[in-house]
Amino acid sequence: MLEIKDLHAGIDGNEILKGINLTVNKGEIHAIMGPNGSGKSTLAKVLAGHPAYQVTKGEVLYEGKDLLALAPDERARSGIFMAFQYPIEVPGVSNAQFLRLAYNEKRKHLGEEELDPLEFKDLLKERAKVVEMDASFMTRSVNDGFSGGEKKRNEILQMAVLEPKLAVLDETDSGLDIDALRIVAGGVNQLHNANNAVILVTHYQRLLDYIVPQFVHVLANGRIAKEGGKELALELEQKGYDWLKAAPDSNGAGAGVN
Repeated sequence: MLEIKDLHAGIDGNEILKGINLTVNKGEIHAIMGPNGSGKSTLAKVLAGHPAYQVTKGEVLYEGKDLLALAPDERARSGIFMAFQYPIEVPGVSNAQFLRLAYNEKRKHLGEEELDPLEFKDLLKERAKVVEMDASFMTRSVNDGFSGGEKKRNEILQMAVLEPKLAVLDETDSGLDIDALRIVAGGVNQLHNANNAVILVTHYQRLLDYIVPQFVHVLANGRIAKEGGKELALELEQKGYDWLKAAPDSNGAGAGVN
């Protein structure tokens, strides 16, 4: 599904990613871990097409096509979804309006008929159960006045509605209490299946107690310094990240295979 080859990228002339290689296949969950400044969020934003980040070398293939040649909205319509570490507020636009517009844009891209407001209301009511979200949230402005946990649940609601092929979740667990973490993680687990893939960007192992990845990749200084399974996250929990400075740079091609 996704193949990243020798990816170099940065912002304002500052190189952050220094040769990332990673392969993600359908049905897989990959965790991207690492200390602050290692390039985790940069990788997520580059995949989503954030205009502030420049790719200076390498390529990214998505379903065999050049992902870097696609505009951010084209990537979204093609099935790439990103949940932000700090979801923005959109005053004046209700959750229901926002989600219906996004959902119908995807349907148009697929050559399908749009849903009218009543049809979409029924769909939204069903999808909201994934994150245990009350109907009152649908009439509120997008994330406006939401708590941190409500914003993150709202991101997973968007994921539930759009049903992406590849979900990139950038520190979805940050700022969540244990109940919100359970709901958000439970939503991701419900939405994951054999035909899609998830990339989790996180600092902490605790999220991986709820969403178990097949592969863990640890970034340090813009490169993949270590790769393994869930046990690697447990090792990081015990040792922290400082020991990686002395570890050899694997910078491998990723645990997944085509």
